Amino acid sequence: MTDNRKTLALIAHDGKKADMVAFAMAHKAVLERYDLVATNTTGQMLQEKVGLEVQRMLSGPLGGDAQIAAQVAEGQIEAVFFFVDPLNKHPHDPDIQGLMRICNVHDVPLASNPATAAFIISTQAL
Repeated sequence: MTDNRKTLALIAHDGKKADMVAFAMAHKAVLERYDLVATNTTGQMLQEKVGLEVQRMLSGPLGGDAQIAAQVAEGQIEAVFFFVDPLNKHPHDPDIQGLMRICNVHDVPLASNPATAAFIISTQAL
């Protein structure tokens, strides 16, 4: 990761990965100005379908959400865009809740849907 660039985390549940890809395509020019970190499958899709450079963590169920939460706690991530599928159960829900809690504890912007993520990056606050 580059020292002078801010870092965004991009995560999407399986049912929302297409939304993340569409969001990234629509905002590619802005996202390219950041260092990006993502869970494994989301990161792979962003690399292959959008052409973004992404540091990939483990997949969410294998600990990727927890890895990103640790980076948030250490002050390494400026904002988290986690497109949540609210209609399905997720076996790693404790990690998901932990990540959201860490974002709230450390006052890190957290977008759970494309509209919120678009608003956050449109404000140029990051």
